[in-house]
Amino acid sequence: MKRFRMPTAYTVLFLLLILVAAATWVIPAGSYDHTDLGTPVAGTYHAVEPDPQGPGDVVLAAFEGFYGAVDVAVFILMVGGFLGVMLKTGAISAGVSHIIRRLHGREKWMIPILMLAFSLGGTSFGMWEETMAFYPLLIPVFMAAGYDAVVGIAVVLLGSGAGVLGSTVNPFATGIASGFAGVSLGDGLVLRLMLYVVFTAAAIWYVMAYAQRVRADPSRSVVAGIENRFSHPPQGEPPALTGKRKVALGLFALIFLIMVYAVIPFDEMGLPLPALGWWFPELSGLFLVGGIVIGLIYGLGEEETADAFVSGAADLLGVAFIIGISRGITVLMNDAAVTDTVLHWGEQALEGTSSWLFILLVYLIYLPLSVLIPSSSGLATLSIPILAPLGSFAGVPGSLIVTAFQTASALVNLITPTAAVLMGALAFGRVPYDRWWRFVWKLLLIFLVLTAAFLALSAIF
Repeated sequence: MKRFRMPTAYTVLFLLLILVAAATWVIPAGSYDHTDLGTPVAGTYHAVEPDPQGPGDVVLAAFEGFYGAVDVAVFILMVGGFLGVMLKTGAISAGVSHIIRRLHGREKWMIPILMLAFSLGGTSFGMWEETMAFYPLLIPVFMAAGYDAVVGIAVVLLGSGAGVLGSTVNPFATGIASGFAGVSLGDGLVLRLMLYVVFTAAAIWYVMAYAQRVRADPSRSVVAGIENRFSHPPQGEPPALTGKRKVALGLFALIFLIMVYAVIPFDEMGLPLPALGWWFPELSGLFLVGGIVIGLIYGLGEEETADAFVSGAADLLGVAFIIGISRGITVLMNDAAVTDTVLHWGEQALEGTSSWLFILLVYLIYLPLSVLIPSSSGLATLSIPILAPLGSFAGVPGSLIVTAFQTASALVNLITPTAAVLMGALAFGRVPYDRWWRFVWKLLLIFLVLTAAFLALSAIF
């Protein structure tokens, strides 16, 4: 009997598109009235003309999702081209070998240091899509140190994810949701800070424990026996860390520092630093220019630099496709006018409940909603104007509803195949989706129980 093999990410996503399309034939179409700003008005839900999605819509949804995610996809390709040039210089291989030699016996400390850095980005400015640039950089570093690809992915994904779970001043999730709930960003900050500390500590402990097991016995890896592009390091001596390669690494680090600074909304966070307000178009330009400059300074020449850039971009083309296809889920739901119906069912389920039960139900409702609408800002815009007014009748403050929303959304994005960042990260490391499930489910259960306890106690006291 042939052993079952998990289908590729492309197949998983297309199966989800088919399931969502089938559901549009069953779920009634409906809509809320909306304000001039596009936010729904509680109590105004009404039926609209149904528009169930057929096979042709499934195919087109994948393309429309790609069109809607073209900025992210181009960013991924530019990062791939940039890394292609860096790999051509040999600077990354030389730098990684140097780091491993310097950290000999202490490589495990890379895990908490990097996870803390990513978590700070997650809690402060919602660092999530921006992490896509780090996976092809850090996965080979951790594999060269004796770990597996899952450790490299987990350091970035769970580090930033724990930060987003405990978003303190994240303007893209907490800030938008707080505005719709009619509360300030400071309301509920103490609770969110507690969640950030607990979640980050739990994530670091979990990844370090797994990494230690894998390094001691590689057969205990969840991806043991799976061929990986980083599984076989180059034969022979690593390239020397020459002066030219040090310059290339310095420019490499500078590019990433500029990226991180450019996306932090210092003005919205009340910090006295100039905010650049860059997003994917500007960041794509940054990596394009960075790749060209590094190639020419290193001495690759115009033709070799161009070839290396195009080759690197081609390596990440599959990741760009995955990100686009995953957006097709939302396209189908919006075209069929069933998104508001799902939200209305949640509104009905919450009526007449006690405070602690209300907030737990809000949290549970946000879990499936986050699968269907993985964008935290989009989910906040759709749902908070409906659920926040209901909370006042149950004696639940708007800030607690915001916390329930952000924790559920962040938790789901660590596991749902509709999350473009997750699927892109797994594609980078060539880690099958089922193997990621096998690795992360216990930590997610811990997060789930801790969140429910914090929310229920906050509602009671």
